[in-house]
Formats: sequence, structure tokens, C-alpha cells
Amino acid sequence: MLLDPAVRSPLAISLGAIAGALSRYYLTQWMRHQFGNHFPYGTLLINLTGCLGIGFFMSLAIEKSLPSDLRLLVSTGFLGAYTTFSTYGLDTITLLKSGKVHLAGWYGGGSVVLGILCVQLGAKLATLGK
Repeated sequence: MLLDPAVRSPLAISLGAIAGALSRYYLTQWMRHQFGNHFPYGTLLINLTGCLGIGFFMSLAIEKSLPSDLRLLVSTGFLGAYTTFSTYGLDTITLLKSGKVHLAGWYGGGSVVLGILCVQLGAKLATLGK
């Protein structure tokens, strides 16, 4: 018996997310062991390979009309847990391809600047009561 899509889609995302999160964890640990802690080599590698992966996979998925559950498993599940930076890259390219160059610039630059500011704000909020 086939699972209902309302169950199948979250299950596909969950299975992909488990693999993506574990891949990110073990790859980060391996990179730290290889190169030390003085620079986030693991995060850089993960972000770049995630971007490469989502660009490759989504192009293939569209060209080959891959099933939506497989798309969810790999893109939202695996790559979403592996790195959300890949989704940021895909969203930026999607805006560019749709001719929204100005919006892509704001989104691309704004995500970086505002993301860094939000990290700082979050850290500050965490220490308010101390």
C-alpha cells in the first residue's frame, strides 16, 4: 500500500534531513581534524558543496521530471539539513533567471549582511539577563 502524500512528503524530508545533518556533522569533524579550528574550513566546504549539489540536483530534477518525493528528500531534506546556504544560492539564481536582478542583489547582499547582524543580535539577546 502506498503512503498518502500527506505522510510521504514529510517522511521523505525527514529521511533526507537525517542523512544531511549527519553528513554535515561528520564532515565538519573530519575537516577540523585535518586542518584545525583556526578557520571554518568544514562550513565553507559544506556551503560550497551544498550549492554545487542543489544546482546539479535541481537542474537534473527539472530536466528529468523527477518525482516530487525524491526532490523533497534530496533538496529540502538532505541539502536543507546539510546547509541552508545552498537554498540561498538557488533562490538568488532563481531571482536572477526571472529577470529580477535588482531584487536578487538585495536578497543576496541583504541575506549576508542581515544574517551576520542577526547572529550578533541573537548573541546579545542571550546575554541580556546576565
